[in-house]
Amino acid sequence: MTTAPRPKLEKLEGGQVVPIRRLEERRAALSDLSDEALLASCGVDESAALGALFDRHHAAVYRLISRLLRTDRAETDDLVQLTFLEVWRAAKNYRGKGSVRSFLFGIAANTVRHHLRSSRRRRDAIAAIPEPASTSTPADHAQRAQQVVRLQLALDALPHDLRAAYVLCDLEEVPGVEAAKILDCREGTLWRRLHDARRALREAIEAGGAR
Repeated sequence: MTTAPRPKLEKLEGGQVVPIRRLEERRAALSDLSDEALLASCGVDESAALGALFDRHHAAVYRLISRLLRTDRAETDDLVQLTFLEVWRAAKNYRGKGSVRSFLFGIAANTVRHHLRSSRRRRDAIAAIPEPASTSTPADHAQRAQQVVRLQLALDALPHDLRAAYVLCDLEEVPGVEAAKILDCREGTLWRRLHDARRALREAIEAGGAR
C-alpha cells in the first residue's frame, strides 16, 4: 500500500503552517483582485495583499518620491518601504474617495514631507552649536564651521539603525518607548543604539578638534 507524499509546508507569521501550493494559489488569487479589494484586505491584516499592492504600485511610488526628493537610490528605496508600511497602518482609513493610487501617492508625499522636516530639524540642531564668545576671531568662526561640517558628516556616516535612534530621540524628542515601537526593537536595543550614536558623534568632534 503506497501513501501519497505529504505536501511541502511553509511557516507563516503567527506560527500558522500551510502548504506552499495553497500559498501560491492564494497569491495568484490576490493578483486578480482590484486595488480597492487589496487595500481592504490590508485593513484586516492580510500581509499577502500588501505584497500584491507593492508589486503593482511600487514603481510609480518610487518615481513620485524620486521626483519629490532628489537623493540617492538607497534613501529613495527606504522611503518607498516606509510608504508601504504606512499604507499597511492606514488601510483601515481608506473610504473610497479617490483611487487607491491617489491614496498611495498621498501617503508617499506625506512620508517625504516628514523626512524633509526631520532633515531640517537635524540641520537646525547642528547649527544650534553655541557661538563662540563675542571676542571670537575669524579663526574661531572657521573652527566652528568645520565643527558643524564634521558633525554633519558624522551623522551621515552613522549606520541607519544608529542614525534613526539618534534622530528620533535626540532631535525629534520622541519618548523612548514610542521610538522603540517605531523602530520595532526592544527598549534596551534602542538605548544601546542611542548610546553608540552619541559616542560616535562625540568622538568625531573630538578627533577633529585634536588636529
